[in-house]
Amino acid sequence: MSVGPQPAPIWFKSSYSGSGTSECVECADTGHGTLLRDSKRADGGVIPVRGPAWHSFITALRQEEPRR
Repeated sequence: MSVGPQPAPIWFKSSYSGSGTSECVECADTGHGTLLRDSKRADGGVIPVRGPAWHSFITALRQEEPRR
């Protein structure tokens, strides 16, 4: 079975990052997980994270008390 060309990922930043900052992690949904990259180095490496691991990570973040 061959895999055809994949569509380019649609990258987004957290709404908490603000529009004037470049120091952020960008994410892209793949349907099977999430891709992560450094917004300052968009042409650099990408970290793939499987769906269940990403879900666990986000769930843990939401349970933490916000830091100020």
